[in-house]
Amino acid sequence: MIITPLLVIFLIVVFVLLFLFLNTVDKRKWLSAIISLVLTPFVFFFMFYPFLNIISSYHHQKYFNSEAWIEEPALRYEMIDNIIKTDTLIGASKANVKTLLGEVEWLSWDDAQNAHDNNKWNYGLGIEPGAFNDKKECVEITFKNDKVISIRPYQEEITFENEKK
Repeated sequence: MIITPLLVIFLIVVFVLLFLFLNTVDKRKWLSAIISLVLTPFVFFFMFYPFLNIISSYHHQKYFNSEAWIEEPALRYEMIDNIIKTDTLIGASKANVKTLLGEVEWLSWDDAQNAHDNNKWNYGLGIEPGAFNDKKECVEITFKNDKVISIRPYQEEITFENEKK
């Protein structure tokens, strides 16, 4: 485990809260301090840390890998920031994008043409972890003259389709 300033601060907060709580149970400060010192790692790793992971929306970032993109569509949200930051796809042809990302999953709707726009490809990125996340991540890749000109991530409501109709 890497000891960081944030970890130390969180451990101190947990210790102080435990000490204050235990001090209400027994007024002997030395006993409260010893019990707090012993319980702090357990309370931190089994209560505080899991709760922190539930309410935070942090997720690991990964470098773009074409095989992982195609094989693990639910984890694409981990790679999209790298694709955007490094301009991996900007200037790429439709054939090259199809090779790297696989078949287009859906096309954007163009109200002016009243049809799907063949120059706006969309891919699902999966659902970012988090307790309060109610949207799925998606990305729209826009082409002009058969070359990628923009990559726009967006969120969509999660829908559950009824299998029995």
